[in-house]
Amino acid sequence: MASVPVLVGFAVAGAVLAWKGGDMLVQASDRLGAYYGLPAIVQGAIIAAVGSSFPELSSIVIATLRYQSFEIGIGAVVGSAVYNILIIPAVSALVGEGQRLASNRDLVYKEAQFYLLSIAVLVLTFSLAVIYRPAADTASLDGFVSPALALIPLALYGLYLFMQYHDTLEHRAGLTAVVNDVDPRREWAALVGSLAVILVGAELLVRAAVGLGDAFGTSPFLWGLTVVAAGTSLPDTFVSVAAARQGNAPMSLANVFGSNVFALLVALPVGILIAGGTVVAFDEVVPMMSFLTGASIVFFAVLRTEMALTRGEAYVLLGAYALFVAWLVAESLGVTGILG
Repeated sequence: MASVPVLVGFAVAGAVLAWKGGDMLVQASDRLGAYYGLPAIVQGAIIAAVGSSFPELSSIVIATLRYQSFEIGIGAVVGSAVYNILIIPAVSALVGEGQRLASNRDLVYKEAQFYLLSIAVLVLTFSLAVIYRPAADTASLDGFVSPALALIPLALYGLYLFMQYHDTLEHRAGLTAVVNDVDPRREWAALVGSLAVILVGAELLVRAAVGLGDAFGTSPFLWGLTVVAAGTSLPDTFVSVAAARQGNAPMSLANVFGSNVFALLVALPVGILIAGGTVVAFDEVVPMMSFLTGASIVFFAVLRTEMALTRGEAYVLLGAYALFVAWLVAESLGVTGILG
């Protein structure tokens, strides 16, 4: 097993590669979105979100196939979702025009509410696994999530794409100009190349998480929540902050919602399908999903006030994330033992 300094080096290198690959991918996605005439919210919620969330998808696939450690992938997705919903909007608001991030009714009443529905459906999927496919140990709260159950969140993402597709049709019907200075073949090639860079970064992050878990005798789930989650969230941070600085608040916020929807409804189910089903420790997942739900409700509330995220509200979100980090520190030191 590699030493701790080497593992930390793997984590740093993996995060840098995930950020660089995500940067390349989002730039290509943005140009393709403009070429195909997509509205700003759809660009943020689908094109940029899927692109910047590819590290999460890569990490869960690698953790499942290469290391047989699906719990790292769950930790990475949930940890990234908490980071995305609290840190990214707060930082984007503080660096945006007038140190606030303007919202609109499409974001609040479509994107935000669909995201909350995504959390509920994922928890429902895990609950069905515990109720109808319990683990052999009847004293535990472990359940087997079968490929059939994994199709439930994937089906909901299909509905999400259907909604975005019709929004795109309405937007393109009102376009008066078409972008013709983009070479789609070149951008698609750049997108594929960026995926390769992200895959290498995700491999290093997962390797670091597995090694650190063994070195410190802690749950891989905990390292997925921290090391892998932080590294895979860098592309999302870059996209939203850059959009906010350019005055494109709708794309900045839509990327946050879209990234989390993709991670919850696509990345996790894909990992389950690849594994042919997996056992999920419900007593570990529920505390994290509960925190994510609470953080999302707080974000939804502050976003709805004045249809903008203000400087003061940004600090509220940062404070909520500080509580999350304090909890994880307590877990790593053995003060609490909720996550194993």
